[in-house]
Amino acid sequence: MDQAEQLRNVIKQKSMEAPSESARIVTITSGKGGVGKSNAAVNLAVWFKKMGKRVIIFDADLGLANVEVMLGIVPKYNLSDLIYRGKSIREIITLGPLDIGLISGGLGIPGLNNLSKDQILYLVHSLAELNTMADIIIIDTGAGISDSVLEFVMASPEVLLISTPEPSSLTDSYSLLKALYRNPIFSKDKVRINIVANKVNSVEEGNAVFSRLDAVVAQFLKGSIYFLGMIPQDREIDNSVRSQKVVSIEKPNAPSSKAFKVLAENYMNHEHKVISMRGGIAQMIINFLSRIGS
Repeated sequence: MDQAEQLRNVIKQKSMEAPSESARIVTITSGKGGVGKSNAAVNLAVWFKKMGKRVIIFDADLGLANVEVMLGIVPKYNLSDLIYRGKSIREIITLGPLDIGLISGGLGIPGLNNLSKDQILYLVHSLAELNTMADIIIIDTGAGISDSVLEFVMASPEVLLISTPEPSSLTDSYSLLKALYRNPIFSKDKVRINIVANKVNSVEEGNAVFSRLDAVVAQFLKGSIYFLGMIPQDREIDNSVRSQKVVSIEKPNAPSSKAFKVLAENYMNHEHKVISMRGGIAQMIINFLSRIGS
């Protein structure tokens, strides 16, 4: 039995065992770097916590430590320690401000398609435990349209795509959407894509970001996207980034902080409209593994 066949058998078995109750998953991505993706992940996590939700951020942005820096923490362990060194899921979670949990992807993600049966079982079983530890799991992907980013987006039931009004950002956001829709594995009925307009100077500019993307997606991809909201240009958020702080904690009344609060509220208010995923984060990784193992 080859590795791919073994993987499919394990996935089939674990899918049947997946629990019905699970944490809500949102994958945050962008068509290019520097548009505020990780900032959105961290600040949304803060407001979800203030709303009484248990939150864990899964940092899948390999090679960068933006989330760690913003939260002011240095993880002792990462996903590689879970997979290859037998650490428990609780051991690899580092707590940051407001007890926001962080799981660092480390170097574990690229090797997911080369795991043994026992490693796959341990990974999926461990991730299933997160459903009892969190209400919301935020996945911060890398930027761009690399295979790993696209696989995470396709495996997630909910996606937040961050874009700015800059033409290059809009173009790169559309490129990511086009790559998704033209991937034969992508199912537009199983993934809800929400747009967040960042670094806007007015409500009109924020609406224009969504309108432009919505128009081309409808015309050329025959798909649907949704507008979650916008974040204004704000010197307080720039100051917070430079000082390695989280603006929603340090300056909760700043314009950007208030905007992140509205985004979090909008996200939770659409809870009844989201596509449910039986098994939560474990099922998402099952979906991810089934694609890269095929």
